[in-house]
Amino acid sequence: MGRWRNGRRTGFRSQRPQGLGGSNPLLPTSSIDNKLKNVAKTLSYSHDTKSIYTFMLRKTYPHKPRTRIQETKFEKPKTKTETPLRFVPLGGLEEIGRNMMFFEYQNEIVIIDAGLQFPEEETPGIDFIIPNTTYLESKKANIHALLVTHGHYDHIGAIPYIMNKIGNPPIYTTSLTKAIIEKRQEDFPNRSKLNIITVKNGEKIKLSNNFEAEFFGIAHTIPESVAINLKTPVGNIVNLGDFKIENDLNGEPTDVEDLKRIGKEGVIMFTVDSTNADKPGHSESERMVEKNLEELIGNTEGRIIIAMFASVLTRINEVIKIAEKLGRVVALSGYSMKSNVEIAKRLGFIKSSPGVIIPVEEIHKYRDNKILILSTGAQGESNASLMKIINGEHRFIKIKFGDTVMFSASVIPGNERSVQTLKDNLARQGANIYASDIIDIHASGHAPKEDLKLAMRLLNPKFLVPIHGYFYKRSINAKSAVETKISPKNIFLMDNGQVAEITKDSFTITKENVPASYVMVDGLGVGDVEEVVLRDRKTLAQEGMVVAIITLDQKRGRLLKSPDIISRGFIYIKENQEILEEVRKKIRAIISRLPNYQPLEADYVKTLVRDQIGQFLYTKTKRRPMILPVVIEI
Repeated sequence: MGRWRNGRRTGFRSQRPQGLGGSNPLLPTSSIDNKLKNVAKTLSYSHDTKSIYTFMLRKTYPHKPRTRIQETKFEKPKTKTETPLRFVPLGGLEEIGRNMMFFEYQNEIVIIDAGLQFPEEETPGIDFIIPNTTYLESKKANIHALLVTHGHYDHIGAIPYIMNKIGNPPIYTTSLTKAIIEKRQEDFPNRSKLNIITVKNGEKIKLSNNFEAEFFGIAHTIPESVAINLKTPVGNIVNLGDFKIENDLNGEPTDVEDLKRIGKEGVIMFTVDSTNADKPGHSESERMVEKNLEELIGNTEGRIIIAMFASVLTRINEVIKIAEKLGRVVALSGYSMKSNVEIAKRLGFIKSSPGVIIPVEEIHKYRDNKILILSTGAQGESNASLMKIINGEHRFIKIKFGDTVMFSASVIPGNERSVQTLKDNLARQGANIYASDIIDIHASGHAPKEDLKLAMRLLNPKFLVPIHGYFYKRSINAKSAVETKISPKNIFLMDNGQVAEITKDSFTITKENVPASYVMVDGLGVGDVEEVVLRDRKTLAQEGMVVAIITLDQKRGRLLKSPDIISRGFIYIKENQEILEEVRKKIRAIISRLPNYQPLEADYVKTLVRDQIGQFLYTKTKRRPMILPVVIEI
């Protein structure tokens, strides 16, 4: 049994039975554990390693051992392919526009699209909004490519503003998109020359050690739109950009062979357009739109104005063909309309006989029933051609009684009021109005619910991330994905700036966030309009302003004259003299309470006036105008 010495038992003989420990009954537990581990290491790594080890312990110790033995878990050493691929959307996931995302693997980055977003009600005075590239600027040496899906501004509009900041990486895109980017770049002569590499449908390009891109054609409202199959170490990632699935007149889908092929190759992640996710059914046939436009144009006797996006070059081409067929000339109104048609003609995407397209200055040479005008401004933009025509500001076109105006464009969410105002003003001037909600003269370039589900079924991705849309639309897209048998746990609704890590078997949204706030372009300023500026603009628009000019004796700190009060957008001064006089009395009272035995602090005076006059006016009017004190010391 052993003896006791200094309160401890010595010479204790283990009662452990013989086994892997050999014949030595005094072999320590740790030695047996080490032998067990060595045996286990010789086994193949499998899900049963733990069970095998537990079985060995039981065989070795048929009786309960005195010392508890901890089971050891063995894991495969991580291989190179298990390094996660980082995916970060910088825009397009909480708005319409500003589409931009990037993928990062080790020290290599590939970007897809760089678009702008048009201003909202919450961004008064802003020209447009672009993605925040702060993270990419810090890693510009690692950026190997910018891949561009098509030539719409919500996918290319930010390029002139960000390329210098992110190291001017090569741009890969098709010939038409390249031409549109270069044309826009002419407005920025001080920017670096872009390195644009032209790609073709079906072409595969090695971008870096870990990235390869396959470009394949996809239907949209602009020629040469391409989708991207990005081949990465963790698997194929498909981005279809803005897309629709073209259906024939019988409602059967066409041109889906690439989707079938890529789906069979295996897709680990699909980033899917959500713009029309809440719209039921299939895409309208562009052939049906052309048929309706031809009938409408053919049955119209007077002058025709068709308002549409200047970038919808596929339909512009069809309208020009219809006009030529029906004996009408086509005049182009709007700078972007003229530029895009010129580019498309040069590249062969628009073909017409000589004399069909005429300068807008020459429309007076033709009878009204021989004229068709293509104009920008279908969204009610204040500076667009259609708005100038309606307001009588266009030099060559005025609305005549009996003119026919067609809106061959869907209304972008948020522009409903502007478009309604356009229609009201046209109706007042005697124009006949046709819109896509009355007759099918517009087919969206974004797939609705059933076509989105078809793309999901054909690609059959392991993970799905709805993009391009507000959260509501993306959530509808996620529900549609569940209907196609994609597991809900593999569908992820991310936000701009979130970082996801992807492996062959997992998709994890990390706690890391990169900067993705609005970068606002206002005139020549880029990013210099912060939230405080927008807040001031909204306050001025909603509540107005009051300027208090206070002239003080610098030595004595006393008023030299009665305060001057200027009000803009707050109250009508002539009818509110009593309030203004009370404001003056309040200011005089504030100044009289200041001590005259110490130097005057102008900033302190401004703060007192701003706070106390602001509170006084709110008490009187329940409004909070911006208070601007001006202190003049003499």
